[in-house]
Amino acid sequence: MENLKKITLKLIKSPIGATKRQKATLIALGLRHLNHQKEHGASPAVLGMVDKLSRWLEVK
Repeated sequence: MENLKKITLKLIKSPIGATKRQKATLIALGLRHLNHQKEHGASPAVLGMVDKLSRWLEVK
């Protein structure tokens, strides 16, 4: 895998009211509860997921 820039994701809003697909995407990113942080490589797949879930996430 290439050396990708690292991004840190933080779940800042409760996913209550999100669709099942959105909740599944949050779990796929490893974010299971509020204020949980996870570091990922900035691949196109991850950036696409972040774009779709921007309402719930803080990106650093």
